[in-house]
Amino acid sequence: MANYIVITKVSREKYIRHHVSNLVNFTAFLDKSFQDWRYMNVFNEKTKKQITSFTKNNRPQTPKIS
Repeated sequence: MANYIVITKVSREKYIRHHVSNLVNFTAFLDKSFQDWRYMNVFNEKTKKQITSFTKNNRPQTPKIS
């Protein structure tokens, strides 16, 4: 069950949108599939409000945001 909507900038012109439940695993997916990803904005799935942002160098340390 997804808890977040994550919009990620994966290249100069391209963004992707995913429903995510584990931010650490999603970061690993980005590293494998989009090596040049730049940042991701994390939104609450229910309220659609932005919770936080992460970059390639400032990654989530836990699967969920507390």
